[in-house]
Amino acid sequence: MFQGLSDKFRNIFSSLTGVTKLTEENVSEAVRNVRMALLDADVSYPIVSAFVKKVKERVLGSEATHHIKPKDLFVKVVHDELVSLMGALEPSIRMKGNPSVWMLIGLQGVGKTTQAVKLANLLKGKKYNKSPLVIAADLQRPAAIEQLKILATRAHVAVYADLQEKDPLVVVKKGLEHAKKNEHDVVLIDTAGRLHIDQALMEQIRQIKEMTHPDEVLFVASAASGQDAVKTADEFNKAVEITGSILTMLDGTARAGAAISILEVTKCPLKFEGIGEGIQDIQLFNPSSMADRILGMGDVINLVKKVQNTFDAEDQPDMEKKLLQGSFTYQDFLEQLTKLSKLGPMKGLLKMIPGLPDLPNDIDFEKDSKKAKAIIYSMTANERQGETEIDHGRRQRIAKGSGTFIEDVNRLVKGFKQAKLFSKNIPQLKKKFKSFGGFGGLF
Repeated sequence: MFQGLSDKFRNIFSSLTGVTKLTEENVSEAVRNVRMALLDADVSYPIVSAFVKKVKERVLGSEATHHIKPKDLFVKVVHDELVSLMGALEPSIRMKGNPSVWMLIGLQGVGKTTQAVKLANLLKGKKYNKSPLVIAADLQRPAAIEQLKILATRAHVAVYADLQEKDPLVVVKKGLEHAKKNEHDVVLIDTAGRLHIDQALMEQIRQIKEMTHPDEVLFVASAASGQDAVKTADEFNKAVEITGSILTMLDGTARAGAAISILEVTKCPLKFEGIGEGIQDIQLFNPSSMADRILGMGDVINLVKKVQNTFDAEDQPDMEKKLLQGSFTYQDFLEQLTKLSKLGPMKGLLKMIPGLPDLPNDIDFEKDSKKAKAIIYSMTANERQGETEIDHGRRQRIAKGSGTFIEDVNRLVKGFKQAKLFSKNIPQLKKKFKSFGGFGGLF
């Protein structure tokens, strides 16, 4: 995501390495490069101009101290101003109605139907614990209802559709009645789009909005279209008053223009972002997280959220105790691998960690994880719990049962023993590094 822009920012920041003092000359050069990077990313000229003016004024008006180097000061100011430009705080979402009604609007082809199912899937998760219903109100596009049903079935999300009805307002009215009758507390309306903005489209949206009094009117846009997405969002907002936006295709574009400037133009927050093709690949927009990603600083904010939403908090003290005592088993390892796989592809997760170098393309974490699972599944219950030593004969049996080689089993057993030995030494490591003020805050 934003790889080209991130590389440009890294180069800009690197040019300040070794600088002992920020001067008019070196700051002007760095700011000029920031201007070019943002313009290349399709951020509008007025927004870029105002942004770099603020950055320059703040940098030259601040004093670097021995606690913060000139380069780090410049990075901090750029980061802070990006966060401010994109809204500063994670936006709130409104669910006041019973049921709460959300409308998804936008042009045809931006992924409204997919985002409706993704949102429903997010809302039924343990964070919100809702019972969502998606109403198929897109009666313009051929096969739109069928697409919605297929996606919803995959996500185990309820859908209301009427294949015989031609009036979307009637479909929405019946859908709301169905939602109340079946105790759905959130309704997402998948409205029709057009290839371009027209009066008929806006009138239909206005009528649905007037009838349903939605808590959220979310404009769906593709990040790949850059400033075109921002301009279209502004036109929709002027016509029907949106409450926020959903930006899709953030996983496949290097253009950050829409993400950076959509709030500034529409005065309505970017509320959600689509980050992949999977049903689970949608998340609340967070300005600090986005600034981190744009500047190539990873994405710790959303990594922590993923972990919190996947791993049960009540299980963690017990697992931590086992780790510190070196008493965790192959069964524990299997359960953690299974939970870890729910977070998404490992390479994607590692990219969220700041400062981690790019990994070689030939590393296949998912393949190695599947192999480790197969090996553990081939163990007996006693072997998994560590009650039986896994000798050579047992390793041969496990390799045969898991479809792997004995070298694979040897590698897993050796690595597991080393991990247990290391975990036993963690308390001693804590004491050792405590006198040095900790180890990067880890201990």
